Amino acid sequence: MLMLTKLSELSTLLNAPAVVSGWLTITQSQINQFAQATLDPQWIHVDVEKAKGGPFGSTIAHGFLTLSLIPYFFESSILIKEQGMGVNYGLNKVRFTSPVLVNSELRAHFELIELQQIGHDGVQVNWAVKIERKGTEKMVCIAETIARYYPSKGDSIL
Repeated sequence: MLMLTKLSELSTLLNAPAVVSGWLTITQSQINQFAQATLDPQWIHVDVEKAKGGPFGSTIAHGFLTLSLIPYFFESSILIKEQGMGVNYGLNKVRFTSPVLVNSELRAHFELIELQQIGHDGVQVNWAVKIERKGTEKMVCIAETIARYYPSKGDSIL
């Protein structure tokens, strides 16, 4: 895990090699829970028997399940000790470039591509995120995410 003390240290990550998370296995239980939470019970995700005869030979994770794991991957790979709060601000682009079969192992690569001060007490960051599936060369998701981070009360950002 990469540990930073202050938000100002984020600038050291501009044009630096990607920070890579650990691996996470995507289970059928996670897929089913995501389907239930999002009201998206498409058979390719939840019907194990029917999916065996489908195009991938098994169930696959929802693309949005893969995307929704970005905060988990980030928090398990980069820690900013004196950050008071971080919020998702949006996405500039997202592509689901390869399916995530059940029991796949995934990890994320984070590259800081833009950093700017917002107001007097925050910083906006754009991350290029690539999510990899173990055993394959093609990434399963490529996204550009935007987040806003704010310091702990009384700390300065830059």
